[in-house]
Amino acid sequence: MFTPPTDNGLPPSPDDVLDKLRDLSSPAFLQQDTAAMHIRAMALVGRLKTLNRAAHNATRLKKEETAAARQEMDQSDLNLQNLLYEKRHLEREIEKCRQFASIYQDIPLYTMQEFMQLAPEESRTDEILADDHQLMINRLNFELAERQRLERKRKELAQKKDDLLKESKAKSATVDNVKSQIDLLYKTATDIQKKVDELVQPKPIIPTQPNGVQPTS
Repeated sequence: MFTPPTDNGLPPSPDDVLDKLRDLSSPAFLQQDTAAMHIRAMALVGRLKTLNRAAHNATRLKKEETAAARQEMDQSDLNLQNLLYEKRHLEREIEKCRQFASIYQDIPLYTMQEFMQLAPEESRTDEILADDHQLMINRLNFELAERQRLERKRKELAQKKDDLLKESKAKSATVDNVKSQIDLLYKTATDIQKKVDELVQPKPIIPTQPNGVQPTS
């Protein structure tokens, strides 16, 4: 026999069935037909068993609902703990960012006066000058562009210096070569002169007499 649940989802109380079973043993029912009493008692016992099964089913369902609710609550608590951990982590990172000294603070920049004089006009409009963040970005970009320009100029001058050094070395080598050739020619000429001097002996000079007569041999 189906037992409808109560409003709270639990089966009806078995107290009414138990009271009826007790009544069967009261003196008022002693004169009743035994077979009828037995049938009535069996019906009440069957009703009691039905209520018992319904109570067990209701208990099981409530346990399942409780377990599901507890699991959901645990998951919610875990999510909350994760959010709190993430919140603390983000707060620490924000604090680190606030205390972080950016490298741009140590970069020697053109002064504001130099920037206003040298930077392109589109980099120093009134709107940009009113925005400190954008102004700093433009000053950094201008500094970068100037350093790149100066670096290109430095490389050009370094290349010219190297070219001049190579040219100077080449000229020096040419001078050294010419000097070596001159020295060689001079040495050759000196050697030839010595040989000529050795081959061509000078004529002996014959002394004359005071009267102009050469002595006879």
